[in-house]
Amino acid sequence: METIGTADIPSDARIGAGSKSDISRRDVLMGGAAVLLASTLPLASNAESLNQSKNRSHHTGDKQMNTITTKDGVTIYYKDWGKGEPIVFSHGWPLSADDWDTQMMFFLNHGYRVIAHDRRGHGRSSQTGEGHDMDHYADDLAALTAQLDLKKAIHIGHSTGGGEIARYIGRHGESRVSKAVLISSVPPLMVKTPANPIGLPKDVFDGFQTQVANDRAQFYLDLATGPFYGYNRAGAKVSQAVIQNWWRQGMMGGAKAHYDGIVAFSQTDFTPDLKKFTVPTLVMQGDDDQIVPYADASLLTAKIVKNATLKIYKGFPHGMPTTQAATINADILAFLKS
Repeated sequence: METIGTADIPSDARIGAGSKSDISRRDVLMGGAAVLLASTLPLASNAESLNQSKNRSHHTGDKQMNTITTKDGVTIYYKDWGKGEPIVFSHGWPLSADDWDTQMMFFLNHGYRVIAHDRRGHGRSSQTGEGHDMDHYADDLAALTAQLDLKKAIHIGHSTGGGEIARYIGRHGESRVSKAVLISSVPPLMVKTPANPIGLPKDVFDGFQTQVANDRAQFYLDLATGPFYGYNRAGAKVSQAVIQNWWRQGMMGGAKAHYDGIVAFSQTDFTPDLKKFTVPTLVMQGDDDQIVPYADASLLTAKIVKNATLKIYKGFPHGMPTTQAATINADILAFLKS
């Protein structure tokens, strides 16, 4: 493992250590979030969809949507722009492909083909009631890469998306993968267990599920306004547009998918998956991540992955691909060209 540009990492670094706020990470995250819309299709369109091919363009008015259908009948929406070496982006909970817009435009303008999908139950993909676990997430990603016949693809994942990539490689191998980038990602394991004593107690995640079930509108708003982007820190430059965009993406998805997804990202042990990595992998995280504590995430992941480069950023939050996009994009590009 190569370590570059790291911040000072205290020996007692762990969940909740080094907090810069009087409000604990647990108290902040247990706060509330947001509510919005669901769209319906005519019954005729539903019937017609049963006969559509696995890779199709779905038209709604004057809009065209690229989708695939998984083997269990779930429609997965994706964006696919440009030509060249492919980069596939996997988003975090409870967002959508839109969370990658800044990265997609940056790498598109640097000659890459950029692809991002909405995870099942999220964004514009089917709001199915089943399959909200890492195995299905990984299989859906594999179906997308196979349908697009991607070869030597670069996979970049943020938060839960990093777990999706880990399970994808664990279940489907690296035959279509050239490099991986894990940003503020959930692996190896978030929840506290005898083998992971510095993880978060399960009742914290149970509390998340309660908030999603009862008032996810307020819960999502509080996450975006506070810890996700570090906007609860003194001196933070708060963007209401960023907050509203986070809330919008979250409310596009299904409550059931987001409810089940909390178990998927918090209780899945990705250690066996990470041990299967052989491709060059960049592991990136901020040391002020209040959502996924870096000491129990990136530091451990970089020790497990054989060919990992670890980069820790002083003071950067969980949502650093948005708040520090220029830095993150430049460092990823340098890694891809190395």
